[in-house]
Order: sequence, then structure tokens, then C-alpha cells
Amino acid sequence: MGVPVIGCRCPVCTSTNPRNRRTRTAALLAAHGKQLLIDAGPDFRSQALAAEIDHLDAVLLTHAHFDHVAGLDDLRPLNKEGTVMPIYGSPRTLADVRERFAYAFEETSAGSTRPAMELLPVNGPFCVGEIGIVPLDILHGTWQITAYRVGGLGYVTDASAIPPNSREQLRGLDVLVLNALRLEPHPTHFSLDEALAVIADLQPQRAFLVHMTHGLEHEAVNAGLPPGVQLAHDGLVVEVADAPRR
Repeated sequence: MGVPVIGCRCPVCTSTNPRNRRTRTAALLAAHGKQLLIDAGPDFRSQALAAEIDHLDAVLLTHAHFDHVAGLDDLRPLNKEGTVMPIYGSPRTLADVRERFAYAFEETSAGSTRPAMELLPVNGPFCVGEIGIVPLDILHGTWQITAYRVGGLGYVTDASAIPPNSREQLRGLDVLVLNALRLEPHPTHFSLDEALAVIADLQPQRAFLVHMTHGLEHEAVNAGLPPGVQLAHDGLVVEVADAPRR
């Protein structure tokens, strides 16, 4: 839901620390002259303005929950000169996008605007320009969704379990981005302790925790994390080992 949570007056939601203000989880990846967006939630417009995004070459979707796709309509200004935005995701994710944004795929009256999206199902490794991308199956409760490995980066959000094959693909990372929803267990997301156990097993050089509720206060939780592990925050910029070329 983002932090502050609407109507909440807890210490994190009323904190003056800007790192306790969290928009919905997304990431911008720049490599080999391309810019890729990972997820486009309902805060995408404000995130894009804050990051001064003036172009995107593709969008990678992890799954079709509202907090990861609700901003797809705001891609319209980035469809410059009649371009179509490539949207990558699992067949199920893209089917949900087509249903939810049906107007974007229908002929409408002249002069109306809509996002121009090309839905591209991923069933194995693929490339955007010279960037090699490996999609990985993970579990979000009983739902299979998608994580991504790009060079030394592993990007995993909304996971409650990582199957063995995908876990092996996430070894040897420079940076692992991983969800850690809250302190208490949750049926469809890793808790903080569960996320730390995954990190201890995979042993990336660095790990950044994302997709956190207002149950995690930034400074207090950060102070107790193992070396090389941090809570991410809005606007964080991280350099990652080079993405492999095509």
C-alpha cells in the first residue's frame, strides 16, 4: 500500500525521515545504452518524474497485481513518435494486463490517447538490445510469478518461496534485490527473517530489501542487518556488475 499508509498514525507513517516514505516497488535498470523498467505500479508517474525518465526501451513485469502494473497507462508520454513499448512477462501476467487494460488494445475514436504496448511472453532467456535477461519462476503464495537475473543483478519481489532451479540461477550475484514484507510471517511474501535466510544461502556480494510495510522502521531495522544487507529506499542508485551482452 506504500508508506505512509492511508489513515495510519503509527511511528513509521508519521516519521519525518524521508527513508520511511515508500512508494510502490519498482526499479529502473540502465545498461548498454538502454533503460528498462521493472514493474509499473500506481506510483509510476511520480517515480518517473523524480528520476527524470525521458525514455524507456522496455518494461519487465514480475506479475499483474495492482501495485506492480497500475501505472502502465502512464507510459503514454514515453511512446514517442508512434513507438510501441515492449512489455515482457509471463503468459499469465500478460493475459491479465490485456484484460485489465483492454482499451489499450482496441481501436478507439480518432484523437483518443492510450498506451501503445506490445505484449511479449517470456519462456526463457531473451535480450533487449545487447542486454541478456534470464526470467526465473518464483512462488507468490500459490501463484507462480517472475524474477529476473540481468548480469550480476538478481531482482526478486513478492516471493514466498524460490524453487531450487531458480535458486541456483541466483548464485554468484553482485546485487540481490529481495522482498521482505514485515517482521511477522506472511502466507505470500517473505518476512524479514525469511529473506535474510535466503540471502545467507545465496551469498550475494550485496543485498537490498524491498516491498516493505510500515512495520519496518528504516534506521532501526538497518542497524540490525548483517554486513552487506540494507533496506532499500526510494531514489537509491546502485552500480551492478556489467550486464552480459547479446
